[in-house]
Amino acid sequence: MQTVRTLPELRAARAAMTGRVAFVPTMGALHAGHMALVTAAREVADHVIASIFVNPLQFGPNEDLARYPRQEAADAALLVEHGCDLLWLPPVEVMYPAGFLTTVSVAKIDAAFDGAHRPGHFDGVATVVAKLFGQVRPDIALFGEKDWQQLAIIRRMALDLDMAVDVRGVPTVREADGLALSSRNAYLSAGERTAATELPRALNAAVAAIGRGEPVSLALAAARQAIAAAGFEIDYVELADAALQPTEELPARLLAAARIGTTRLIDNIPVTIRASR
Repeated sequence: MQTVRTLPELRAARAAMTGRVAFVPTMGALHAGHMALVTAAREVADHVIASIFVNPLQFGPNEDLARYPRQEAADAALLVEHGCDLLWLPPVEVMYPAGFLTTVSVAKIDAAFDGAHRPGHFDGVATVVAKLFGQVRPDIALFGEKDWQQLAIIRRMALDLDMAVDVRGVPTVREADGLALSSRNAYLSAGERTAATELPRALNAAVAAIGRGEPVSLALAAARQAIAAAGFEIDYVELADAALQPTEELPARLLAAARIGTTRLIDNIPVTIRASR
């Protein structure tokens, strides 16, 4: 695997690639969820490029930019093991040089859920991904479905800006007890890690209740109660429609974000069975 840190190096390496290129952008602290993206990329393209960049634009002033886990050597070894061809490792001054003024914003679908609780977050995501797409020029880009709203925003941006990138989602990878894999899981204490399993458990229980015909409002209320009882402070537990707006109509996506200790976790599950009202 070749590792590059400057734009001239990246452009030279990219120009030497023939065939289809798949891209996996990450912020590092890689785990099996990221490797599922690399594996999926390997299956659909001739070359796989991954990036590691902890993007300051998507962190709020009281968020975890400074302590976000960084493990470059371990991450690189994982990427080699899973068949990545090129690792793009830009420093901040390459991504955002002096005088940088441009941001990208995707309206409406960024307004609710994480957009409401993390102001400016999705502008930072859209801006960095737009830059990465321009730098890497992939044919395909792969993102985890755990960040469902992010995936929707990146798809919309690529479509609206004629980026000619096929943005694909890869299903969430989970621990054996159901917790969605996340780099931020490393923040959890042993007790918090045990309690964290209540988040996916409560979401699955809500989906099952809706499938049995229970009113959506009651199923969501029960999920919120169970998550709060496990020690979480809830940001939201809501159904979202295809336009990322709150809904009680099906099919939909059940989205959740909640904090336990100092760690904020997100998760989502599809809800496809129509309840009888």
